Parts: sequence; structure tokens; C-alpha cells
Amino acid sequence: MPTLFTHAVAPLLPGIAAGKNRISRSLLLAGTVAAVLPDIDVLSFRLGIPYAAALGHRGAIHSLLFGIGMAVLAALLHKHLRTNAARAFAFVGMAALSHPLLDMLTDGGLGVAIAWPLSEQRYFFPWHPIHVSPIGMRFFSAQAWTVIGSELLWIWLPVSAFALIVWKWRIAIDRQHSQGVNPIPLPPDAP
Repeated sequence: MPTLFTHAVAPLLPGIAAGKNRISRSLLLAGTVAAVLPDIDVLSFRLGIPYAAALGHRGAIHSLLFGIGMAVLAALLHKHLRTNAARAFAFVGMAALSHPLLDMLTDGGLGVAIAWPLSEQRYFFPWHPIHVSPIGMRFFSAQAWTVIGSELLWIWLPVSAFALIVWKWRIAIDRQHSQGVNPIPLPPDAP
């Protein structure tokens, strides 16, 4: 798995770049929580649940169903997140699904039960550029720097580039909107 910091960066940087008028602080926090929450299943080790079990690490809580469930919950709570239901669903859903997709790019572990409950099969993408972060890794060890280096290259750099594009797009849209031009109508937000 990538580190929790790296899972958080997937929604955090683009969300900040989109601006608080589009991604409220509450929605940004919800997306960040959704991106890191699947790793709560590491508690399964302490509960004696085998790694390969459906409720083991990278099991059911790393599935598409869990990510969609997080998105539906966000849509239902959209007023508390200070946005509309569609935006809450999309942002939290993408944040939640970023977690298993990033885990599928790592070079270790048993894979991800992305299709649970239809299948307990564990999957990886064919390409594994991200070094897996061992559970309980010490952040000042040589191994940690190898993991962090691969995360910076394969996650932080692309996410930062995407966030820069989102930020530039937001600036251009806001500039046009302030001049009375609205080429892309944006959905209204809930109060």
C-alpha cells in the first residue's frame, strides 16, 4: 500500500486547486477521509482475521462497492458538506476509489479485492511502479526512502501536475465569469 499521506494527496491537491467555492472544506475533508479510510482494515491483523479473507487487509473495504457506498453517503450528507449531491458523490467517490486503484499499482501484498462481493479474487494492475509500504514501516529507514521516492515519482508528481491543470482551469473560468462570460455553466451549490 502507499503511505497514508500519499493516499490523502490524491483528493487533497486537486480539491485545493479547484478552490473552496467548488470543493468546500467539509467536502475536501470528507474526500481525504474516504481516500485513507480503506486502510482501517489493517486492524484485521489484530483481530486475527487472515490477510486473504474477505474482511482482511485489501479485502472488502478496498472494493468498488465500498467506494460507491462512501460516495452515496456523501451525496446523502451533501448539505453538511456544503455542496450539491452530485458534486459530493463525484468527489468522495473518486477519492475513495483512488485508494484501491493506487494499491493495485504497488509491488507487494496479495492484491486488492476490487470486485468484492462478486469475487474475492485479489487483483494488481500489470504494471507495479510503486514500492509497497510495509505495515509498521519506520519513516527514517533506508526502506522508507525507497518507498517515499517511488510515491513522489509515481503519485505526487502526476497528482501535482493534475492539480496545476485544475488550478489553471479554475483561474481561467473565474476570470471569464468575472467578466460576465460563463462558457461552462457550473451546477449551483447548496447553501
